[in-house]
Amino acid sequence: MGGTFNPIHYAHLLSAEQVRVGLGYDEILFIPSARPPHKVTDADIIEPEHRYQMVLLAIAEHPHFEVSRIELERAGPSYTIETLKALQKIYGETTELAWIIGADSLIEYKVWRDFNEVLARCVMIATTRPNYDLNRVPLEVRKRVTTFPITGVDISATAIRERIRKGLSIRYLVPETVETYIHRYRLYQ
Repeated sequence: MGGTFNPIHYAHLLSAEQVRVGLGYDEILFIPSARPPHKVTDADIIEPEHRYQMVLLAIAEHPHFEVSRIELERAGPSYTIETLKALQKIYGETTELAWIIGADSLIEYKVWRDFNEVLARCVMIATTRPNYDLNRVPLEVRKRVTTFPITGVDISATAIRERIRKGLSIRYLVPETVETYIHRYRLYQ
């Protein structure tokens, strides 16, 4: 499951668990994007190490969730195609890889580098998300992607960051360990 995770929140975790159980995957590997190329001007994106640490804290108690530093350790922009190639070297060419994204990311498929090759190298799973209409994605693209409906939880990292800036509570939007980390390092203020 790739993403900026800025910060990771309960909708990410719920999506991952529902996909894991619903589609029968052994584990979910969270891959924080170190330098998301489509968000290069987003001043809200905090350091990759902070985002990695928050994912680590959020998934610590889950036996089927892992986090990878693969994009943090690679120089340059974090392109999914490069990550998939690296994962295939690690896990072997015969291992089926699935890439879980939110509906919002699929809607922006045109900005992905080598999108067709990404689809050839993995099973692309787009989880539904409130207020994101996948019908905005052309039918020929949707046919090549597995759409997976999840429980409709309308939590966004953007809204969480805004709440922090306004001094509002983020309790029950992120795991307690993530909330503590955010406050300890005064992130998003």
